[in-house]
Amino acid sequence: MNIFKIGIIAGILFLSHGVVFDVMAKTPSPEGAEVYIISPKDGDTVEKTFTVKFGLKGMGVAPAGTDKPNTGHHHLMIDGKMLPAMDQPMSKEVVQHFGGGQTEAAMTLAPGKHTLQLILGDMAHVPHDPPVLSKKITITVK
Repeated sequence: MNIFKIGIIAGILFLSHGVVFDVMAKTPSPEGAEVYIISPKDGDTVEKTFTVKFGLKGMGVAPAGTDKPNTGHHHLMIDGKMLPAMDQPMSKEVVQHFGGGQTEAAMTLAPGKHTLQLILGDMAHVPHDPPVLSKKITITVK
């Protein structure tokens, strides 16, 4: 294959990759949608293993890969210093994915202070537009 054909193929792949991310980045969230942590509450002290319960208003929960308007699935950021990029799939290195549509999860964390924050993701793990984020809470693990 000559260098010209390789360049054309590379260009098409590059452009199509950008289009996919552009489409994924624009899953709308309805006005007033909220995600929040039901428990634990901000400032709580918890055991080493505890349950985090997720809350959602104005939208529905659906497993990853489900293409249904006004739905998404939960992602939990633990001790995050910065939010993930809001225009691409959230990395498992940054958030824990609950792509099965879970609304609660057992967590085991090291003793000490930790922060928790929920981010709703669309069918492809991309935050909605505008993003649906919970307030960041701080807990202490015994």
